[in-house]
Amino acid sequence: MFEKGEYVVYGSKGVCQIQDISNVDIPGVDKNRLYYIMRPIQNSRGTVYLPTDSTKAVIRRVMSPEEAHQLIDEIPQIEQLKVPDEKRREASYKEALLTCSVREWVSIIKALYVRKTERLAVGKKITALDERYLKAAEQELYGELSVALGKPREEMESYIHDSLEKDG
Repeated sequence: MFEKGEYVVYGSKGVCQIQDISNVDIPGVDKNRLYYIMRPIQNSRGTVYLPTDSTKAVIRRVMSPEEAHQLIDEIPQIEQLKVPDEKRREASYKEALLTCSVREWVSIIKALYVRKTERLAVGKKITALDERYLKAAEQELYGELSVALGKPREEMESYIHDSLEKDG
């Protein structure tokens, strides 16, 4: 069980801070069931409710600063996402995003950077689908790294790039 005040990664909501753990008074909801009441970091006005005993939700603690640095160091070795065929492109992106795995997010970003570069080289733009999933994967990755490292989210892309250049 998670604690009040703790940061977690929850499904497609991204990084959330647990504001409270209590019963909720919402029509149609079991008043005896305990819920995590969370505030998404990307939407400070939003509130997310998740039963503490949910077995369907993907929820985990935010990585530690040490794990964040280790992930950044490992980025060059992480394989880019393999998409079996064009018809499964969106499904592949969606499945990888929903794992809540930072390594999967990196693999999506790497695959989409390569695809974007290849398309630009032949005079084509990135597709709307690719752009949407690139932004989603970056939002998830940079959001978690931001919390783990205590740095502004806006600085994460350049922080990763600078860290990799230093080590490379």
